[in-house]
Amino acid sequence: MDEGHPIHYSAVERGTPVYSVDGVEVGKVDEVIDNYREHILDGIVIESAGGGLHFVDAPEVERTYERAVTLTISAEDAARLPAPERGAGMFRPRRGGGRLGRFLGGGWKRE
Repeated sequence: MDEGHPIHYSAVERGTPVYSVDGVEVGKVDEVIDNYREHILDGIVIESAGGGLHFVDAPEVERTYERAVTLTISAEDAARLPAPERGAGMFRPRRGGGRLGRFLGGGWKRE
């Protein structure tokens, strides 16, 4: 398996294969969760072959490469990983709300 060069976790792309410590592909990266305040990896959400999403906590991520992510757990343990928790909703400003809408608190749209 050619993993490529080691890279920073923030450069890992969606769809990158994820391998267990025993070399089995357990899924593909769906999302990298970053703790922006502390500038550390919080975890990775992977999509398994069956289509389910699983959360891999940061201590279980061994290394991130250009073409692969390796874990510190076995394929059997990876199959038992929990689903990711739904976090607080993301909000972004609503561009066309107008001054009155923003004044009345309607200037934000939930994603």
